[in-house]
Amino acid sequence: MTNIPLKEQLNLLPDMPGVYFMLDKNGEIIYVGKAKVLKNRVRSYFNKNHDSPKLRVMVPQIVSFKYIVTDTEVEALILESHMIKKHKPKYNVLLKDDKKFPWFLITDEDYPRIIVTRRANKNMAKGRYYGPYTNSRAMYSTLELIKKIFPLKQCKTPRFKDRPCIYYQIGKCLGPCQKLISSEEYKALVKQVEMFLSGNQGELLEQLKHQMEVYAEKQQYEKAARYRDSYFDVKKVMERQKVVSENTNIFQDIIGFYRESNRLCFVVMKIRHGRLIDKQDFDYEISPENTTEEYLERFLKDYYISTDDIASEIFLPLEISEEEKDLISQWLKIKKGKKVDVTVPKIGRKKEMIDLANKNASISFDRLKLTLSTQMADEWNEVGSYIQEKLKLKNFPHTIECFDISHIQGTNTVASMVYFENGRPKKSMYKRFKIRTLKDTQVDDFQSMREVIRRRYSRLKKENLPMPDLIIIDGGKGQLSSAVGVLDELGGISSDIVSLAKREEEVFLPHQKNSILFPLNSKALFLFQKVRDEAHRFAITYHRKLRSKTAVESSLDEIPGVSEKKKKQLFERFETIEGILAANKEELQDMFGLKTGEKIFDALQDL
Repeated sequence: MTNIPLKEQLNLLPDMPGVYFMLDKNGEIIYVGKAKVLKNRVRSYFNKNHDSPKLRVMVPQIVSFKYIVTDTEVEALILESHMIKKHKPKYNVLLKDDKKFPWFLITDEDYPRIIVTRRANKNMAKGRYYGPYTNSRAMYSTLELIKKIFPLKQCKTPRFKDRPCIYYQIGKCLGPCQKLISSEEYKALVKQVEMFLSGNQGELLEQLKHQMEVYAEKQQYEKAARYRDSYFDVKKVMERQKVVSENTNIFQDIIGFYRESNRLCFVVMKIRHGRLIDKQDFDYEISPENTTEEYLERFLKDYYISTDDIASEIFLPLEISEEEKDLISQWLKIKKGKKVDVTVPKIGRKKEMIDLANKNASISFDRLKLTLSTQMADEWNEVGSYIQEKLKLKNFPHTIECFDISHIQGTNTVASMVYFENGRPKKSMYKRFKIRTLKDTQVDDFQSMREVIRRRYSRLKKENLPMPDLIIIDGGKGQLSSAVGVLDELGGISSDIVSLAKREEEVFLPHQKNSILFPLNSKALFLFQKVRDEAHRFAITYHRKLRSKTAVESSLDEIPGVSEKKKKQLFERFETIEGILAANKEELQDMFGLKTGEKIFDALQDL
């Protein structure tokens, strides 16, 4: 991090568009933004009193900043989106979602394949993406239909030198590896798949019918029959799609939303050639302090940055800033190669479509809420009441924070905190701590516990944030006493605190000699174990993350044929150690071939 005073840094800012990064005293990126003029935008943070509560909290924490200059504001918008996804700064508006939706990828090969991927990133795999698909079951059903109608190549490399594989025998591949189909005919087949996925089924039907008639006239009846079957299969799909307009030139994305409490649902209704071809539901956990308009801006960037399927008209349910709307329109125009209108309909059929999308979002939210409430309500009141009574707690344990200390092989002590709300984990609230008061080789669980308790609850007090109802310490009397001592020093904390000792699953209370045991088959004990085990898992995960890059690289070094270039490719594609370790065998085989991909996969499983 630079030692140049902040005032001097501000004087060096260029009069150009770009992306800026705000850093705190620890060098952590706490905010990422874009600017039409970097000099003006960044200076504005330090030149006035801010009405926004977020800025009043954030700006005093800024000790330095970085920036990247771009040629245009549109380039800045794209880069900003990538950087926010990469760094997840705490003061940016984030759509928190632990789901990774699948996409179809038509690969960039001489004879392309269609595969499923959950990593829709143009820098990781070349080709055309279609999606995302929020309903995995429907997506795989679509994939089976596509493979039936359009028998594209299934294997990355030929399985045999002199004959086609089983996919050719069962009619799911036309044998391009053995030159059993011409390059021109195969390219036409790929084009038909793209037309199908883009919703251009009317033109596709005409093509299939024409090809059927041509091959029938040439007395190539086997090919004619294949196109006939494809024709009727596509026609069946079209019959199931709702006709929105008889105008086949209509290409629209209708976006609706529903917001309640800390959840926000977006719906995208995709209309292609006048037909409703897909409805996608996106559910997010959000922060109440941000507006729906801010989340809508974020959603538009996140959704369209990964897809090439961009409609000519995008209808929004809410007004966003005119500057941001114009910028998004410019970006999508460049991406699509044609004009893209981004508007908020007020009257007529278009407004009715927005109302329909909002209604679908409300239905989606109700379905989600029913699922969650059914899972929780049946048990939580009973379990929570039992815990409160058994442990004589002041508070009903709606919110629980649990701490665990980890030092594998006596080095690099770390701590974790997990957060449970009404008996369920809320991962967006999880915290990790690297112990600062001990050297790498020192081990002191009591000191470590005192440090993390002080860091956590002094911050909550300082920022006037709500305290948990119950604090659980993983450990015995010693760890509990360490934590209680810190809470007493801080003062004014009304949370209940207990510890859970692993040996006998004993629960200890402050200033009480005897432990309390839950019945072995009780739901309360199960919950305590679940919370404790989750904290331990999270701590171990963090510890491993600190050591895993070296382990991965050394493991790869032991595999013959894995060069520095291949290791670089792995990190470029999967970005993080977690991403590499989570890669499936098929992904690795697609990158490096069947044998090398399998060797790498097997080596990673041993880590």
